[in-house]
Amino acid sequence: MAIRRKEPKTTGKADDSSQNSPLSHSLEDNLQQIREGLGDSLDLTIRHFEPLEWAPQVAAVYMVGINDKETVDDFISHAMSFQAYRGEEEPKGLTGMDVLNYMKEKALNVGKQQPVTNLSELFAALLSGNTIILIDGQDEALSSNTSGGEVRSVSEAGTQVSIRGSKESFTETISTNISLVRRRIRNPNLWVESMKLGAVTQTDIAIMYMHGIVNEEILGELKKKLQEIRVDSILESGYIEQLIEESGYSPFPTLYNTERPDSVAGNLLDGRIAVFVDGTPFVLIAPTTFFMFFHTVEDYYQRFDISTLIRLLRFLCLLISMFGPAIFVAALNFHQEMIPTPLLINLASQREGVPFPAFIEALMMEVTFEIIREAGIRLPSPIGQTVSIIGGLVLGQAAVQAGIVSPAMVIVVSLTGISSFTTPAFNMALSVRMLRFVIVFIAAFMGLYGIAIFSMMLVAHLCSLRSLGVPYMSPMAPFAPQDQKDTFIRSPIHFMKIRPRLADKSNNVRKKAGKGSGRGNSNES
Repeated sequence: MAIRRKEPKTTGKADDSSQNSPLSHSLEDNLQQIREGLGDSLDLTIRHFEPLEWAPQVAAVYMVGINDKETVDDFISHAMSFQAYRGEEEPKGLTGMDVLNYMKEKALNVGKQQPVTNLSELFAALLSGNTIILIDGQDEALSSNTSGGEVRSVSEAGTQVSIRGSKESFTETISTNISLVRRRIRNPNLWVESMKLGAVTQTDIAIMYMHGIVNEEILGELKKKLQEIRVDSILESGYIEQLIEESGYSPFPTLYNTERPDSVAGNLLDGRIAVFVDGTPFVLIAPTTFFMFFHTVEDYYQRFDISTLIRLLRFLCLLISMFGPAIFVAALNFHQEMIPTPLLINLASQREGVPFPAFIEALMMEVTFEIIREAGIRLPSPIGQTVSIIGGLVLGQAAVQAGIVSPAMVIVVSLTGISSFTTPAFNMALSVRMLRFVIVFIAAFMGLYGIAIFSMMLVAHLCSLRSLGVPYMSPMAPFAPQDQKDTFIRSPIHFMKIRPRLADKSNNVRKKAGKGSGRGNSNES
């Protein structure tokens, strides 16, 4: 009988005992451990250099695809320059320490250099795009940053489109994203702190804030939450968003995400903190308030009267997209006296041949609209737009002619769906779409009284939320008079002299160089 060998259980930890072992003096032993640790992967490259009679053997190790080839070649050519001692000045002999010291002091001028003494450090540097130089007879290696490779270039934002303003958006490379913000805030007080999260992925995380403007208590709370994260992998900023939010079961997002560098810069100058995650173009902004999800960077690029009108329109569309079908169903079922008589007679004649009650009719139309919208998002752009437009027109017209739904219900659901597109933040629009089904269900059984009760419960829930300790409904609850200039309306820029209340109180006044400067024109030293 064959005996099956019991496989050891894997814990998912990247820093196991074998990888914590120190480097060996033997070059071949070190290379063998590297091959075994990486499973002799196809992208692992080991370049041996034929030693001179008086020099120890040397090898360069790097991973293909995550390095810049020119930087790697330049780095290796400088590292091997000690072989130029051939000829009349040929020394009697060089030890591994002699070669290592020569590389550190004279030969290497590419990238940031750091010594490596154990396998854990070596694998971390190697998988981050560094090139490792190993010398026979030396238990210390030399690592230099040669990261690069094929990455997506800076392009126009895909989810947060702006008519006026910068067309740049973040990419999947964290260093590029940080540089895009630094180009907009050329100030030494723009500080960046880094860490690694994910026991297996070892994902690079960066925290960016304006020193002297940020509230230190909020900053400390964010760092504490990040340090408490214990997971195997961080593949996108959404992982961190779910792990640090205080109300995980709330339908409303308590962290804002953006792919626009100018949006991050504006929020940093208001005292907020940005969290960058390597591998994603979406940057988290904390702390977050409810009203931030209805503001756009374009509000500050247009005249204040135009921006105020558009901002008020967004809040009106929020009410329509959340309560539109529910009010229509409640009025038809329970409150016919509120509908003008001519309109009521017209609605009754339209519904004469419809076999379903208004609630089922609204539910079918809402589900159909969501299916069309989701299909349009997932399909390629040219096909998706065609499916969304033609699918909506054809299905709506066919449903009316078949007597399944009334024309009035098609109008209400269409207006509701279009209104939901005016919400600038996609995650907030998703929350509104989800709550719309709940409110329609309540309206079908309790009418306007149910809608009123649920609305009060919803407002109470919003007032109970916190984002890193900051009230979610701030500056309305608690009410902050000085922050009302940039909530529902957008005052002229030269009137907004005070930063939001969440900023450090010792530096909450925007310093201005003249009448034309304002939001974002900070001259702190």
